[in-house]
Amino acid sequence: MDVFFLGLWLVRLAFLALLYVVLFLVVRALLRDLRAASREPGTELGRLVVVASPSGEPPRGAVFALDAVTTIGRDVNSTVVVGDPFASGSHAVLSYRGRIWYVEDAGSRNGTFVNGSPIAGLSPIGFGDEIVVGETSFRLDRGRRR
Repeated sequence: MDVFFLGLWLVRLAFLALLYVVLFLVVRALLRDLRAASREPGTELGRLVVVASPSGEPPRGAVFALDAVTTIGRDVNSTVVVGDPFASGSHAVLSYRGRIWYVEDAGSRNGTFVNGSPIAGLSPIGFGDEIVVGETSFRLDRGRRR
């Protein structure tokens, strides 16, 4: 065999091994997310507690159990409906990925704020953080066992 062909085969095998390593890492990440999502059905992923609501809808102190993807806005199809004239129809999206909550502004005119700072794009949040949509404030809390 020629040295060139031997080198070519080694490069092919190295590429194939690299491909299998990447595939293994992707499958492992997917399985980890599936295990996290299939936790006990009696537990909530998290809760949104209304801290302040000048419009009165939802009332102060109201609690919303969160799904893996939760929408907030004035639209009746939103998971959390806000009767705030400064909120957009589809204002913000909360998503649970892995073990971290993220909030994303859904193109609203007035923006979404986390702990008083405007967010741009996908922003990680933690339990106890305050999310402001329009004039309505929410606090992200840990979920409870049902």
